[in-house]
Amino acid sequence: MQILVRALFVLTLVAFAKGVPCQAKDAATPPAEKVQPAEANPFADLKQQLKQTWPNNRLVRFVFHGHSVPAGYFRTPIVRRFDSYPVLFHQELCERYPTAVIDVCNTAIGGENSVSGAKRFADDVLTLKPDVIFIDYCLNDRRVGLETAQDCWREMIKQAVAKDVMVVLLTPTPDSKEDILDPDSPLAKHAESIRQLAGEFNLPLVDSYSEFQRLVGEGDDVTDYLSQSNHPNRAGHQVVADQILALFE
Repeated sequence: MQILVRALFVLTLVAFAKGVPCQAKDAATPPAEKVQPAEANPFADLKQQLKQTWPNNRLVRFVFHGHSVPAGYFRTPIVRRFDSYPVLFHQELCERYPTAVIDVCNTAIGGENSVSGAKRFADDVLTLKPDVIFIDYCLNDRRVGLETAQDCWREMIKQAVAKDVMVVLLTPTPDSKEDILDPDSPLAKHAESIRQLAGEFNLPLVDSYSEFQRLVGEGDDVTDYLSQSNHPNRAGHQVVADQILALFE
């Protein structure tokens, strides 16, 4: 009888674990209502820190978490890290703040979606003690669906907010297999989901998708910004980097 009870208990635990794919290991989840404080410029304090000179300055760290695009994949399997938007952002920010000590860490993995990203968020991202975390997973989240993806993004946001770390959300870069001007395309729906999360948590948003929509709407060909169907080229990465840099103007 005792063996039967133990077996039922184990089966219950397994079933429960399968129902929470984005629950991170040893990660305490804060109350859902906790959000970033609403500010006119959420980076005002950080920009002041970037202006400090030695010996009053400190290392300021940005972490980019996501899939193959922030990882720097161009035409698979070629990786061009120095032409990716995290590095382009890093270079320009150093130019703007020449007395700052700026570190950019990249925890992105090619082929990953937010389910896997959320599971390793505490160990791979928060342990770096970042000042700002950028999240970019929409392209691959089409495989897991809107609801699951939003739950996983929400889990990562909550973990960061609990540590008082600023989070910036990114809508996707284009995929030439979808019409970027179609509001009902899968990527458009994932982009809207990220906008909703940014509003829910009062987070800064880098709306890359809207910017590419604007460029295509004005007559550009989306392939001018792509190295393959779902990876930006240098020009595409620059579009995203410029959107991020606008937060620091």
